[in-house]
Amino acid sequence: MTTKGTPGRMVRIDDEMWAAYGELCTAEGTTRADDIRRHVHSRVNQWRALQEKKAALLRRAAKQSES
Repeated sequence: MTTKGTPGRMVRIDDEMWAAYGELCTAEGTTRADDIRRHVHSRVNQWRALQEKKAALLRRAAKQSES
């Protein structure tokens, strides 16, 4: 069951690792779902920043080659 209108996603993780991950998240005061969401957001934000940096470098190179 999902909340807040977000679609559910399926991942395959063995039972032992899932249980240990649940213990880790509990110890850190979070849930597995929240931890996974934060991880995904962090990775995507890093990737987007890198894409923006690459695009800026390409624009700068193109502008310099015009000169």
